[in-house]
Amino acid sequence: MTTESIGRPADPRARVHNERLPMAALTALATAVFITSLTETLPAGVLPAMSGGLHVSESAAGQAVTVYAAGTALTAIPLTAATAGWRRKRLLLTAMAGFAAANTVTAVSSDYPLTLIARFVAGVAAGLAWALLAGYARRMAPANLQGKAVAIAMSGIPIALSLGVPAGTFLGRTLGWRAPFLIMTGLTLVLLAWILAAVPDHPGQRAQERPGMLRALAVPGVAPVLFVTLVFVLAHTILYAYIAAFLDHAGMGGSTDLVLLAFGIASLASIWFTGAHIDRRLRALTIASVLLVGAAAGVLGATDGTEVLVYLAAVLWGLGWGGVPTLLQTAAADAGGTHADAAQAMLVTLWNVAMAAGGIIGGVLLDALGTASLPWSVLLLLVPAFVAVAGSRAHGFPATSE
Repeated sequence: MTTESIGRPADPRARVHNERLPMAALTALATAVFITSLTETLPAGVLPAMSGGLHVSESAAGQAVTVYAAGTALTAIPLTAATAGWRRKRLLLTAMAGFAAANTVTAVSSDYPLTLIARFVAGVAAGLAWALLAGYARRMAPANLQGKAVAIAMSGIPIALSLGVPAGTFLGRTLGWRAPFLIMTGLTLVLLAWILAAVPDHPGQRAQERPGMLRALAVPGVAPVLFVTLVFVLAHTILYAYIAAFLDHAGMGGSTDLVLLAFGIASLASIWFTGAHIDRRLRALTIASVLLVGAAAGVLGATDGTEVLVYLAAVLWGLGWGGVPTLLQTAAADAGGTHADAAQAMLVTLWNVAMAAGGIIGGVLLDALGTASLPWSVLLLLVPAFVAVAGSRAHGFPATSE
């Protein structure tokens, strides 16, 4: 927040002018979020072709999502601690260069183990990026605009879902599943130049400023936010990682890109609404998100492949999910207080533990019980998530006055 001159009345117009958000830099961060999100979820849209190209089953190909998440989950906390003293711009450039290398190997590899190694490396890069991006966005903005800054940076997620995954699915179907990964490499190279030109640098943390993880867990509200993150992301991933297989078995395999487009457009609307209301309605928005995703799972579980109901479920799912990253990261930062960086590192780790587990559990359910079991598993997992949000009225997801 800007300071006023001593003895001079504050001019509200000058305040607004001085507190503009650095949109070029924040848009670069949103593009980084877009690349990390699309790299993570792209296999879901090209799963049948990817499994054929690597000569493995769909459940085995789905582990490309699992190992990515495992790379993040295993390395986010130790690498975040090891690089805490690095300047932020250097760290962001290193992480994005890792994505360029990993996506290039994924695109050219015909060897399943090598592909999994490349996906693991991409996950490691994601661990560095995700532990960095929300805090980076907050440091670029005045105190009263930090929530909006995070929402802008996180807009890369629904854009990846609304445009990236459907476009990647379409390109995978028309040009082969490798083409989207090569395009991702090219986009990352452009982003590296953009970061160098437009993103301001910030110093890392001094050793005495780095809070411990256990102390952050003891802060009231942090544990409930982390629990909701684990369960909610697990529920989402079980279905999303295998959505192409689900639609294929429902007779809508040719419409995967359109269903994902409906999901993503609804996600864009969700993050816009979240960014506008998160400062006063974080609790209500989080409860609504759980209920909307639960409703979507119920519709998918009950439908027999009716296209209208599938698209309705996709819209409900997108409306519920789009704002979730912003909601949970903001809740963790608010609850953590002076331990916010440690809380964010744990959130990133648990997020990706949940994604790794979702890929594994979803694959087991797919092989053992078929695609019909996936939406009902989501609904079951959302029950404890709802209870945790509803029960965290004092801390974590507090009730605030309007």
